[in-house]
Formats: sequence, structure tokens, C-alpha cells
Amino acid sequence: MRARWLVVLVLLLAGCTGGGTTADGGRITLRFQSLAWQDESVAANKALVKEWNATHPDVKVQYVQGSWDSVHDQLLTSFEGGEAPDIIHDASDDLADFAYGGYLADLRELLPERLKSDIPQRSWETATFGDGVYGVPFLQEPRVLIANAKWLRESGVRIPTPEHPWSWPEFRSVTRELSGDGKYGVAWPLKEPVSATLNLSLSTGGQLFHRGADGKVTVRFEAPEEVVPRTIHEQVNSDDSAPSSTLGSGGSDTLPGFFGGRYAMVPLGFSYRQQIEQQAPKGFEWQVLPAPAGADGLTQGVSPQTLSIAEDSRHQAQAAEFIDFMLRPENMARLALGDWMLPTGTQALMSPSLRTPRDGWATGTALAAHLSSAPAQSVRGYPEWKDKVATPAFQEYYSGAIDLAELRKRLEEDGNLVLARYQR
Repeated sequence: MRARWLVVLVLLLAGCTGGGTTADGGRITLRFQSLAWQDESVAANKALVKEWNATHPDVKVQYVQGSWDSVHDQLLTSFEGGEAPDIIHDASDDLADFAYGGYLADLRELLPERLKSDIPQRSWETATFGDGVYGVPFLQEPRVLIANAKWLRESGVRIPTPEHPWSWPEFRSVTRELSGDGKYGVAWPLKEPVSATLNLSLSTGGQLFHRGADGKVTVRFEAPEEVVPRTIHEQVNSDDSAPSSTLGSGGSDTLPGFFGGRYAMVPLGFSYRQQIEQQAPKGFEWQVLPAPAGADGLTQGVSPQTLSIAEDSRHQAQAAEFIDFMLRPENMARLALGDWMLPTGTQALMSPSLRTPRDGWATGTALAAHLSSAPAQSVRGYPEWKDKVATPAFQEYYSGAIDLAELRKRLEEDGNLVLARYQR
């Protein structure tokens, strides 16, 4: 009897551990937590899981629905409780704590060469922490200008293209020309101002975070970092070409005003095109323009969506095989279409469906070569720096409550005090 209870206890304990399970007959079950939320994206992910299961009877994948709103805390709880999913969908800027904490598997020896070579090194850098790679970057989203096509056409301004974009001074001049009579050339939705500012500032050579020979990071807000925030500040506070009322808004909040003819342009993530296509009034003409270019051209920071494997998964090799299946070129293109984003894979980017002028797809794919790792990608302490220092500082600067010198002081002096606590 005692031996029987020991066997039962062992089985129960085994069932409580993290990672995939092995069912009767030796079949493995892997849990894949997806953060897809748009109907097209959810359908694409579920279809690929179904296709995998139909052709891999010994390794079943169970689709688990997650949420972007709570993913970080939910994953942390599941890691600490030994209940993490085997395959984890997240974003590269959320991986640092999990990677350094030992919760994610290093993928360098798990992934096939096909997948490694198909995704450019600049994308792999977004998921590289220390000496390891802890996620496969597969979807990315540049920030673009969504414009009222009829308004721009009738104004006679030069229409930018990826080959001949506006410079930041030209962009400011154009927004002044488009403004007047209660209408604005641009509306900046900056409820979350930090990532937008930092990522766009790569075009002007702005890095903000500088890593020394000792590996420690310091904040330096210098001339290249000033261009983008100064442009926005002047549009709102001097030129009257951007309303202050949208500074605390999210991207979706600006769409009614955009459709109503109040704003000529709105800087938004590439995936917002789906909302615009679905919600735009009948006959409303819109187009996608590249963000302005600076000294470093159209360079822009991104934090791609990623697929990772839990360190505690008992079936890491099989999980890597599933990721490789999900990210075959034709499948990566399907996922990109479902999310209205760009794939990182060079072969998927060649898909004709992603190069059509319709809905601005061709403009997006033309920007793909200019996307690189977001400046804050591997900076430990960045979330606290962003929440406690940078967000309020940028918000006050854009609203005109503080000047550029005070913004610099807060980002550097206050910001470096925060980062120093993570680098001892």
C-alpha cells in the first residue's frame, strides 16, 4: 500500500511541474500561449496550430489565449510557480527580466540554421541579452504617418516616399502649411511618449542610452536626441500645427478627429491601418507615409513580437520544432497579414501579398531594412526609469510646462540615479 501511494505522489508532483506533459502512448503535449487578439490574427495562429497537430501526432500543441494587458505579471507568476507555458509569445522589450532571471531557454543551440539565417542580425539583437538569445523576433511594427490623402493632394505639398522622405525640418514646415482655421497638420497621440520619442530619434542619431567599457549604461541627452522632442514641442507650443489635446491620448483616440478632417496626419504604429480600414467613413481617402528622416536616414527602433521557450520546459527540442514550423516563410507571412504588421524574415518579406500598394503594405516593406533594436532594449532598470522619470518629463515638456534644459536635467540626473541601482 505504501509503495502504491508513493507512486501516486510522484505522479501528482510530476503533473504540477512546468513545461509540456507526456500523455499515454508517449505523446507530448506542448502549451503555446499566444497574445494574438485581432480576429484575423487569432484565426491565423489557431489555423497553424491545427495544421501542426494534423501532421505531428506525437507532439500535440495546445493553444492558450493570453493578453497583452497582463502578460508580464502573468508570466512572472507562472515562472515562479513552475507552470509556465512551453512556447511563449511576448515582445522583445519585455524579455530582459525573464532572460536575466533564468526563466527563458537560450535558443542558440535549439533553432535550425534555416531560421537563424532568414532573420537579419539586427532583429536577433532585439532578443539578445548577455551572451544568449531568448526569443525569436518574428513580427515588427514601424511607426508611420497615416495621412488624409485628399487633404495633402489638394494642399500641393510634396508627398514623401521611402526613397525621398521628409526631413524633420521639412515635416515641421509641412505641418505649419497644412494648419489653420481650427485644423492641424498633425496630431501626436503621446499617452506613452517614451518609446515613440526614443524609437523615432534613432533617425537623427539619438541613442540616449550609452554603454561604457565597463558595461554600465548612462543617459546622455545631447543634440541628436533633441531633434524629435524639440520638433513635437514646437509644433504644439509655437507653430500651432499640433493640438495639445491629443498629447494624453492613445492612437485610437485620434481616429475620430482624423476621419472628421481635424488632423491631416497622425503618427501611428503600422498595425493601426487595420482599424483605419475598418472604421474609415465611406469615401475617406487615406495613405501611408514614411516617418521623417534625419542624419541616419529612416532608421527607427522597434521591439518585435517574439516566441520564446521556457527554461523549465521538458521538451525544448520539440518546442523549437514548433516555432520553426510557425515561422516558415509562408507561415510568417500569414501571421504578418493577420496582425497587419511586418515579418522579420527576409523570405516572408518577399511575399507579393505584403508588397501591394493597397493599404500601404508596400511602404511598410520598404521600411523594413531600416528597422533596428529599440534604444532601451537591453537596459536594466528601463521600466522604472520610463515610469518614474522619462514619462512625466516628456509629458511636461511636450505640454510646455518645462523647457528643454529641464527635460535634459531630469532625463540625465534623475534618470542615471535610477539606472545606477540596477548596475551595481
